[in-house]
Amino acid sequence: MDFTELNIVRKKCAQKTIIGSILAAIGGLMFLIPYAGGESAFALQQFLGVFVLAIGIIFIGFGAAKFQQLKNNFKQVHLKKMIQELYREVRYEPKAGIGLDRIYACKFIKRADRSHTEDLIIGEYDDVHFETCDVRLEERHVRHTKNGTQVYYVTYFLGRFFEFDFPKEFKGQIIVTEGGMFTLFSNLKKIEMESVDFNKKFKTYSTDEHNAFYILTPHLMEEIMDLEKRNPGQIGLSFIGNRLSIAINNHKNTFELNMFKEIDGSTLEELKRDLGIIQSIVTELKLNRNIFKYEEVK
Repeated sequence: MDFTELNIVRKKCAQKTIIGSILAAIGGLMFLIPYAGGESAFALQQFLGVFVLAIGIIFIGFGAAKFQQLKNNFKQVHLKKMIQELYREVRYEPKAGIGLDRIYACKFIKRADRSHTEDLIIGEYDDVHFETCDVRLEERHVRHTKNGTQVYYVTYFLGRFFEFDFPKEFKGQIIVTEGGMFTLFSNLKKIEMESVDFNKKFKTYSTDEHNAFYILTPHLMEEIMDLEKRNPGQIGLSFIGNRLSIAINNHKNTFELNMFKEIDGSTLEELKRDLGIIQSIVTELKLNRNIFKYEEVK
């Protein structure tokens, strides 16, 4: 792919942003730093400072708006084409996401005070239906200072959420998580699996211990550990109903371009790696086989 035109626009956006930032910094200093030439001179300096600051903000705004247009175009044209080449019967909606109720249904991610989802991909790989999107979840905090009460938000999840469908329902629920971001479970029993290494890395919860041992075979536990190694960040899995939900909290906003980074072959390779996670999950966890299809665990 030839990204010459995209890089020309990107560089112009970056230049506007840099110039705007410099002007804003100069304007701020002119407005704040006292001037020894008297009150009238200082008033003129403040006026000029506000003017330069405003010009800087306008430059930054223009650069950001133009770069947002570039990102939207890149997703709609180039990224969409890449997705369609990898997966069949696929739909890509950059501004949509999986519903929050479905995300919380995995029961290991706590509800957010503020949230955002985007880059929804729905499709099939090796006859396995999947949906995935970027998710940002934030928690509201209140800080009391001498100047009053301040409200701020802290991001506790930023990463990718996946759902894979099966033709057969799981019995009960099984949850496998790394520590840290995930919530606690009141109605699930903590299970110690047979693998010591797996127990060191993950915590396992289930409504039924026998069911957990049936699903989490030694081979599957090894594959989950390998999946975690290849995807930095905290990972969680939930087997419930006819769905396998996977969340990867890697503090990354996937598929986003960087204004100050060249769009080239390495950009495409990174995007392919991000898109290839779906394939690796299906293949490594053997979701395209019938290992989860059973009538009843006794």
